[in-house]
Amino acid sequence: MANTRKTVYNNICSPEKLAQVNPENIQLGNDFLEYLTSIDRAKTTIESYRHDLDVIWVLILELLNNKFFVELSKRDIVKIQNHCLNVFGWSPARMRRVKSTMSSLSNYIEAMLDDEFENYRPIVRKIENPTSSPVREKTVFENEQLQKLLDYLVEKKKYDKACMLAMAINNGRRKSELTRMKVSYFTEDNVIYGSLYKTPELVTTKGRGSRGKLLTVYTLKKGFQPYLDLWLKFREENNITSEWLIPKKENGVYVDEQVPITTMDSWAESFSRFLGVPFYWHSLRHLFVTNLSEANIPDSVIQDIIGWDSAEMCRLYCDTSVDSKFGKYFGEEGIKTVEQGNLSDL
Repeated sequence: MANTRKTVYNNICSPEKLAQVNPENIQLGNDFLEYLTSIDRAKTTIESYRHDLDVIWVLILELLNNKFFVELSKRDIVKIQNHCLNVFGWSPARMRRVKSTMSSLSNYIEAMLDDEFENYRPIVRKIENPTSSPVREKTVFENEQLQKLLDYLVEKKKYDKACMLAMAINNGRRKSELTRMKVSYFTEDNVIYGSLYKTPELVTTKGRGSRGKLLTVYTLKKGFQPYLDLWLKFREENNITSEWLIPKKENGVYVDEQVPITTMDSWAESFSRFLGVPFYWHSLRHLFVTNLSEANIPDSVIQDIIGWDSAEMCRLYCDTSVDSKFGKYFGEEGIKTVEQGNLSDL
């Protein structure tokens, strides 16, 4: 299945258009990004702001005669929002994100540049956001579907892909976090309770600050081990010495760098074609939580395994239907007795 789960995106920021942008807006944006760097915002956050600002500057160029951002009116903001939604076909979520960048910039002007623009007042937040509605198809996987994919990858000797897929199924980490796993994390010395690999060092995950959030990563051993063994054997036979569990491949040769996100995305596309439904790595985070929940692992334990601040996230990520949840606790004779689950059974 081609072009799966693609965000509606309009590449309006050509070099030619950016060259025409009001220099005052470019300078304002650069000052804002420099400020974000000074307060230790994550590099990925700053890059996201940089991308959004380029889009905003070109929109102002084309729709508002290249006005200085400080001079925008509420009517101007509405015009931008209407154009993005109804001409570009943006999703409400994308519109909210770009408006959030505009709002953050407005707050920066009010708080930090009040000596230059003493009468400036933020107006972006006064414009009502479009109603949120999902525009992406959510894929809920059954374990059997992914087992067929794993079997296929092993049959084709795609051991790196099989190892990465099995790891994601058994630890629910984001794709950027999966690329940071090292060979040294998966030894018998790092197995706890006979059922979980526990990273011996903290791993950078998504979070505030340039270093993100540092967490211990747990991986269920039972479902992961067969594919890890196949990949480690392949590494040994092919003299792959990189510290990264799945290293980057250049011109057919594995090098000592993390597998890039672009490769992860390419693999996702190939998995989608095999499965016949959109595959994206984050869907396995849902599957991991669902599997733990259906095994009667308490939400508080799931929260600790994932590293969430609240157990409420378990409810959001669990894809078990309401009827299935009821079926676990109720039967012909009334209320069932349900035993608490054990991670070693997974």
